[in-house]
Amino acid sequence: MKKLTKNQLALYNGQDKPEIYIAFKGMVYDVSSSRLWKNGRHYEHWAGQDLTKELSDAPHNANVFDKFEPVAYLI
Repeated sequence: MKKLTKNQLALYNGQDKPEIYIAFKGMVYDVSSSRLWKNGRHYEHWAGQDLTKELSDAPHNANVFDKFEPVAYLI
């Protein structure tokens, strides 16, 4: 599996590239297929970022990431 830095991840924000990625606990997930991440935004959260610390504010738990394919490690 490939590795992405935070700067590289930032390019997958739904604006600069067609793929939309987010990171959680060191894994990068492709959320491009989710209608909830259209244009790289999901409520007050933006794609292309590590959202590990923001999960505590979400109305769901980490199981939501089970729906998405991990595509890289965040380094």
